[in-house]
Amino acid sequence: MKYQMIDGGVCAAKGFRAAGVHCGIRKNQTKKDLALIVSDAPAAAAGVYTTNLVKGAPIAVTKAHIADGAARAIVCNSGNANTCNANGVEIAEGMCALVEQYAGVKASDVIVASTGVIGQPLSLEPIEAGMPALAAALSPDGGADAAQAIMTTDTFAKQAAVEFALGGKTCRIGGIAKGSGMIHPNMATMLVFVTTDAAVSPELLQRALSADVQTSFNMVSVDGDTSTNDMLCILANGMAGNAPVCAEGPDYAAFCEALAAVTRSLCRMIARDGEGATKLLTCHASGAADVSAARTVAKSVICSSLLKAAMFGADANWGRVLCAIGYSGADVDVTKIGVAFASRAGSVEVCANGAGVPFSEELAKAILSEDEITIEVSLGAGDQEATA
Repeated sequence: MKYQMIDGGVCAAKGFRAAGVHCGIRKNQTKKDLALIVSDAPAAAAGVYTTNLVKGAPIAVTKAHIADGAARAIVCNSGNANTCNANGVEIAEGMCALVEQYAGVKASDVIVASTGVIGQPLSLEPIEAGMPALAAALSPDGGADAAQAIMTTDTFAKQAAVEFALGGKTCRIGGIAKGSGMIHPNMATMLVFVTTDAAVSPELLQRALSADVQTSFNMVSVDGDTSTNDMLCILANGMAGNAPVCAEGPDYAAFCEALAAVTRSLCRMIARDGEGATKLLTCHASGAADVSAARTVAKSVICSSLLKAAMFGADANWGRVLCAIGYSGADVDVTKIGVAFASRAGSVEVCANGAGVPFSEELAKAILSEDEITIEVSLGAGDQEATA
């Protein structure tokens, strides 16, 4: 690894401040419901969004604001998705205007997001009332408060950060995420906000982000529902002082590796925090003829309701793994498939060459009774792999 995990979330990178407050959108006054992240310098920006045809109004506003590849702030409320509202765009633009008024960032340089209940009117009044305190609270130590303010049914705040080097300069990438229910993205996921002090051109930033989600957030599922408000945005302010990354090469590869470390960490947190979930399931598909087949197989296995039920009951019913592979649509030779279950309690092979092998039911029960389980699938067709 060319990076190391650090603390700080979205404020780990140089020149970023954040805050989170309760403004009154949510009835529970102990829960923060308004977050703000601000870069002290202009930043390159990129984003990916839900593929659901029903989209929250903030997505349209954010797309327009970062069409020029730049932004300086992110504002997000929880408790109301601002989706399917006649005045949704007006409200989203109003939130950006409030950021300009109280934090000094041009409204057109603000990324805006909302999460919560769909189809409920959202008033600007609580947001306007809370914005002065939110802007005043902006701090390099405010990442945790921002992470809490974007939560809805999440049971814990999700943040991650890494430190790495580009051209001899120390750079950092950090992120926060929310997501627990309505998790089955086909783009990015839920809400994820990432910041970095690395200098990266908007074009390369978008390329890195679009490629990353194919192996990170697109490989996560909790309940099979794709949200209307899914958004992943990244800001890169260049304050680390590295030579700008404007073309693919070693620096671009190092940046992508560090970005992947953050996004995959957030992915695991989201999957672990799935509504009603008692276990985190990971499927690693190896030996595939191509990456597409590996991804298809891994995703099909972790999406199987019957497989989830077996894992919940600590039942080594490996036939459900093969069943999910069989209907996945991937072109595989079922006579070459191998399956093993692994956890902190050990590992047990249950299938080889598409058929069952003798194994200890007691060991399998112990392995599947853990709260983190890995399903190892070998396809015997090549050297490509993927993880869901």
